[in-house]
Amino acid sequence: MTGTAGRKKAAFLDRDGVINIDHGYVGHWRDFEFVSGAVDAMRTLHEAGYVLVVVTNQSGIARGKYSEADFLALSVQMRASLQAQGVPLAAIEYCPHLPDGQVPEFTRDCDCRKPAPGMLLRAAEALQLDLPASLMFGDKVSDMEAAVAAGVGRCVLLAKNGEGESARSPAHLTALRFVSLAEAVPALVQPAG
Repeated sequence: MTGTAGRKKAAFLDRDGVINIDHGYVGHWRDFEFVSGAVDAMRTLHEAGYVLVVVTNQSGIARGKYSEADFLALSVQMRASLQAQGVPLAAIEYCPHLPDGQVPEFTRDCDCRKPAPGMLLRAAEALQLDLPASLMFGDKVSDMEAAVAAGVGRCVLLAKNGEGESARSPAHLTALRFVSLAEAVPALVQPAG
């Protein structure tokens, strides 16, 4: 489970569109629905020795769509549901900020909103992670840019049926492309045993 100098490898995972279906500003457990196969894929990552870290932009907080307390309550329920299914999360890092948000407390530029690498770097420091040995799974180019800026070794861009941002990836990003977490993980990670 450890990489260079005793550090652990991580699987960084965006939340909306990767772990759960992105219905647009999912801030309550009642609206949360796991993407088909995502839980099994996360379990495979865990069993292969990856520390699981969710890194998610949550501009819905700054936009006033739901409160930070709503997001934290959802996160507690998501973590408990995953834990019960054999998928322990080491951390959930989130960015509630947006430069043009409607909630003054969260309306600002920051170093954590992807494509900035702040969330990944904070988790790496707190959990002693080996970033070059780690993976990033996301469904937006900004996820890939954050991972590259943080020094994550492999980036995986998920886009259904080749649609979405995968077709618009900047040339400097060398992200692997798959339709879903369920498709990507078996292709990249050897099962434990």
